[in-house]
Amino acid sequence: MTNLSLNHFSIRSLEIEKTTQFYADVLGFTVGPRPEFPFPGVWMYNGDESDWANAVLHLIAIDKNDPNGLKQYLGDRDPSSLYGSGAVDHIAFFAKGLEAKLAHLKKLGITCRERSVPVLKLHQLFLDDPNGIVIELNYPAAEKAVLDAKGA
Repeated sequence: MTNLSLNHFSIRSLEIEKTTQFYADVLGFTVGPRPEFPFPGVWMYNGDESDWANAVLHLIAIDKNDPNGLKQYLGDRDPSSLYGSGAVDHIAFFAKGLEAKLAHLKKLGITCRERSVPVLKLHQLFLDDPNGIVIELNYPAAEKAVLDAKGA
């Protein structure tokens, strides 16, 4: 067993505003402090914004007029490779409040794929962010059972 847990994930985005809005609206992340780097970006927090450890998502914007800061700091990437998950298949979170999330996604017009994994006692939602990255939300299977009993 290791002492590892998810610290943050980074996304290089050609659609920084849409991506920021997606993670704020869908997952409830908030925009918070970010160190000054030689390229634009946004850090999004899950929790107290005064604690850097809560900056779970680092969005990296590409300044099309001056991409050199990013190239020198993180290296160059072909913009055509920035759609979809690339080598990353998905990013997963444990979650609670399945009924409320499903209602929220419907209100936002965001479709999701659902799957139950009985052996793990999980009900999963899979959705795509504006960059084509798959987000997996894992809810207790008991929450799905309550919805099924209600006929929802």
